[in-house]
Amino acid sequence: MRIAVTTPTGNVGSRVVQLLVQAGVRPVLLMRDPGRLDPALRDRVEVAAADQTDPGQVVAATRGADRLFWVSPAATSGDPIAQHVLTGENVARAITENGIGHTVFQSSGGAEKRHGAGEIDGLARIEELLDATGANVLHLRCGFFFTNLLMQLDDLRGGTLPTTWPLDLPLAWVDPRDIGDVAAARLLTGGWTGRQVQAVHGPEDVTFARAAEILGAALGATIEPVRISDAGLRAGLSAAGLGPEMVDAIAGMSAGLSDGFVAENPRDVTTTTPTTLAAWAHAHLRPLM
Repeated sequence: MRIAVTTPTGNVGSRVVQLLVQAGVRPVLLMRDPGRLDPALRDRVEVAAADQTDPGQVVAATRGADRLFWVSPAATSGDPIAQHVLTGENVARAITENGIGHTVFQSSGGAEKRHGAGEIDGLARIEELLDATGANVLHLRCGFFFTNLLMQLDDLRGGTLPTTWPLDLPLAWVDPRDIGDVAAARLLTGGWTGRQVQAVHGPEDVTFARAAEILGAALGATIEPVRISDAGLRAGLSAAGLGPEMVDAIAGMSAGLSDGFVAENPRDVTTTTPTTLAAWAHAHLRPLM
């Protein structure tokens, strides 16, 4: 069994690699910079130098693969949605030309809207491109990553949790490690057929008001949730040097999913994962405070 994995040093991809190696699989890792690979893994994996935005490199790196874990890398400039479309075209070509039997794609909650959810629209387009291959494809519609909080350490140290989401809106919050568990399990079983969608919702839906309480208890501090307006977010992103397409992509996610969005997959035993926000905060945020 030959399994190819993209973004193998990321929060989710690294967990997928770990579990595959522990299961006795020697995965093929697509890496733009092979030098970033953990030295402990070098004898247990194959590395294919590949930029996911380069169609030839993607096809070459996945040649001979039976299964594929695909994560579309985040853009750092330009139009994020256009980059997602580009990588989606590349992976669709690789699946078709190489006859890859099963692909697990890390998508996002909100992709089912198809339009009007900022950068998530790009993931929706990848879903459509993968579906058009006719291959066996699983879309993992993931919730709000706990690790997003690592970008707000200064705010948390100052006692606030800023967000553009309504403070009373329940959201599916999830540990990326748990997404990796689901992805690896589906890659290793591989008996499923056709197009499938599976949400990864974390253990419970949490509002930002409740998240502030949970984080405060975990960190031993008072954390105040603060709602930022869409205009305020856009102004801040622009002041930080982001271009208009990046600003639209980032701001559009919360704006597009804040008013009446209902996930295609309801919360049930197949979408609920174990790690709580409190446990994650104790393990990962508290040592940094």
